[in-house]
Amino acid sequence: MTTSTASGKIILFGEHAVVYGRPAIAAPVSQVRATATVTDGPAGKGCILFAQDIDEEIRPTQAAADHPLALVLRLALDAAGVQAEPDWRVALTSGIPIASGLGSGAAISTALVRAVLTHANQPALPETVSHLVYRSEELFHGTPSGIDNTVIAYERPVWFVKGRPPETFAVGRSFTLAIADSGIASPTKETVGDVRRAWQADPAASESIFHRIADIVHGARRAIADGNWAAIGLLMNANQQRLQELGVSSPPLEKLIEAAREAGALGAKLSGGGRGGNLIALVDGESAGAVQAALLAAGAKRVLLTQVGGAEKQI
Repeated sequence: MTTSTASGKIILFGEHAVVYGRPAIAAPVSQVRATATVTDGPAGKGCILFAQDIDEEIRPTQAAADHPLALVLRLALDAAGVQAEPDWRVALTSGIPIASGLGSGAAISTALVRAVLTHANQPALPETVSHLVYRSEELFHGTPSGIDNTVIAYERPVWFVKGRPPETFAVGRSFTLAIADSGIASPTKETVGDVRRAWQADPAASESIFHRIADIVHGARRAIADGNWAAIGLLMNANQQRLQELGVSSPPLEKLIEAAREAGALGAKLSGGGRGGNLIALVDGESAGAVQAALLAAGAKRVLLTQVGGAEKQI
């Protein structure tokens, strides 16, 4: 039996502006994970893929060509050099909420690829895993950014600029984030469309905001590499202000962000599309519990704490 896991991911800085060529930073969320387990089954029974969370059983050889999980499995088997259909049972489960901005789909695919390669006695190198997950997303989605598969496969923060290969980078001193689910679905397609319409109506005003966000993201990379918690927090607050100017925040998110700051967070901002979805708050050992309690009291559906740096690479 072979078991492999993969983390979730979160956007730290640069959402929306990244669509217009500016950099963004994403990080792994190691405290929530997807798991794939491969076991040898009876001879002649073939390969069965079982998605436990949705109680779905899939035979890859019979599944539609564009079935996402079957597609990932076929790519992984091919990369592992497994020519004939193996008599394997592959079980998948995930503790990452679906459609939450935490990279659930890419995490499941990453865990699956790792487990298949390892069970076939092939090295599950991060670059190989990332490439295979990207290929699966490319075949299924068309033009993925590459940020999710890179963050999750390497379990390190990623610097991303549209049209360029993502770059991983080191954390100078680990830090802790409180990630709060607002309980409101994030209408990402709507917020992205609204930002584009504003940009089309007044390019100079929007570009000015994008430039300021880019400066924040550059500063955040330096602060993360230096382990400067105070600077990271201030930059999170500055990024949130720019996102408010873009019109992608909302009163419920701002209520939660204010609650986090008042409870001792060093900084807080929305993460992802905005108007709902997640927010992140930078906390330390003294403030973590108070911030978590304050967010729940202010209406967050759930709050998880994750460490960026130090406890990463739980592969």
